[in-house]
Amino acid sequence: MDLKSFASAVNQLSQEKGLAAEKIIESIETALAAAYKKEYGEKSQVIKASLDPKTGQADFWQVKTAMDETMVFSEEELTAMEEARASGAEGSGEPKAVAVAGEEPEVEKVRFNPEKHIMIEDARKDYPDINPGDEIKIGLEQKQDFGRIAAQTAKQVIIQKIREAEKETIFADFKLKEGEIISGVVQRVEGRAAYMDIGKTTGILNREEQVPGEFYRPGQRLKAFVLKVEQTSKGPIIFLSRAYPKFVSKLFELEVPEIGAEQVLVKSIAREAGSRTKIAVASTVPEIDPIGAAVGQRGTRVSAVINELGGEKIDIVEYSDDTQKYITNALSPAKIMEVRVLPKNRALAVVPDDQLSLAIGKEGQNVRLAAKLTGWKIDVRSPENLGEALAKIEQEIQDEAGPDEDAAKEAAQAPAETEGGQIKEEKVEIKEEDKKEKKAKKTKKAEKTEEAKKKAGKTKKSAAKTKKTPKTKKDNE
Repeated sequence: MDLKSFASAVNQLSQEKGLAAEKIIESIETALAAAYKKEYGEKSQVIKASLDPKTGQADFWQVKTAMDETMVFSEEELTAMEEARASGAEGSGEPKAVAVAGEEPEVEKVRFNPEKHIMIEDARKDYPDINPGDEIKIGLEQKQDFGRIAAQTAKQVIIQKIREAEKETIFADFKLKEGEIISGVVQRVEGRAAYMDIGKTTGILNREEQVPGEFYRPGQRLKAFVLKVEQTSKGPIIFLSRAYPKFVSKLFELEVPEIGAEQVLVKSIAREAGSRTKIAVASTVPEIDPIGAAVGQRGTRVSAVINELGGEKIDIVEYSDDTQKYITNALSPAKIMEVRVLPKNRALAVVPDDQLSLAIGKEGQNVRLAAKLTGWKIDVRSPENLGEALAKIEQEIQDEAGPDEDAAKEAAQAPAETEGGQIKEEKVEIKEEDKKEKKAKKTKKAEKTEEAKKKAGKTKKSAAKTKKTPKTKKDNE
């Protein structure tokens, strides 16, 4: 063997496939063992090989498992199995060991094969310390010449092992990149999905993860968000996205060093892909302006993100722990007069008449994104409709709360000047009154239904009489 050419071939293959040299040597050893077994071994033998890349010497050995009587079928069991097969009876397969109560489960029995197994008595002649189930290595004669069929077998084994190792490496690499941005080139567009060349493999950009209005052509270079990586029988599948909201925050992380250094934090993000995005930022360092850091000098940083998104509008607002201030910032660029925080995670924003359309946005987009960004249900009203809006919202909150919650609120708002026992009695009385009212309502409904049934019965009888009267006149005539 030419060791120089062998070492260079291993290094070249390692660089091309992105695999470790040890993995390639391991694949070659498996291939040598398969070739040796094909040329000189038996079908049921377990043969392994070891290759020294420095000297080029290959060592071969056979592996046998030490067995005792409880691990193999006896002659009687084998005879019974053969008879069962001959008669065609069901369950003629090899019986398995059954665990005895109070004992550990036994090992499943197998047929004794002298090529793979060795009895424990024979094994202890050469290996005194061996136990049942242990493997022993028996050295084989070294061979240098292999036939064409053995060489072809070795070639197929090497190709298969390298492919498996390559798939495992790709899966491990991209599994670590989940939630990150990668760059790729559009390879082809099939149906509603676009396939991107992302280096070692191909990623898929499904229709639902594409930005509405974007068109992809082969050869186009794009950035994409690694949504998830799945391992399948055909290899790893990398799902990409350009519509995921976190894609925008990751783009800002690439363009804004302060975000990467965690001096500026992206607190929340709301996005309608292809149209508009709102992003809330906060600074952990008092000297840094979070909005200014995200926008950049003369808007260079935010412009780079907008260009990557194909002109999508981006609103950068400052995060605040004060809910009223945060909602006011989220509704920008509209100017807000007042924000009222209401129960049930609702808020009412009072806006001047000339700012009303700007606060609501086209088809309600601005207030919708502000609600997603803050997590509050926001109603935008003018000062003239403030009273009407408050009454409507209170009515909606009461309808959502239901009668049980209203009773609980009334009980909670009752004066607590009396002792604990008296308060409990008042709550019990309130519950009893509620029950009485419900019973009264049910009885009234039942009485109304009975009256309606009686009226319906009377009308039916009168109609029947009117139908019968003309017949009697004709009979008299």
